[in-house]
Amino acid sequence: MARVVVDVMPKPEILDPQGQAVAGALHRLGVAGVTDVRQGKHFELEVDDAVDDDTLHRIAGSLLANPVIEDWRVTRA
Repeated sequence: MARVVVDVMPKPEILDPQGQAVAGALHRLGVAGVTDVRQGKHFELEVDDAVDDDTLHRIAGSLLANPVIEDWRVTRA
């Protein structure tokens, strides 16, 4: 068995209202120095060693992420 991590983030050109809300809350809490926040998704999958990288990228691109507005990174941990 292998652990696979898939991190999904909005593409840089996509507005991130959740990240903006967090940045605003940090400012209201008096936290200085945070200039930008981007919020994404983090998935951890336990897969058989036989599952290849192409299959993992297909899973990420078809189920875990919206390829129109999100980028993803697949990492075997």
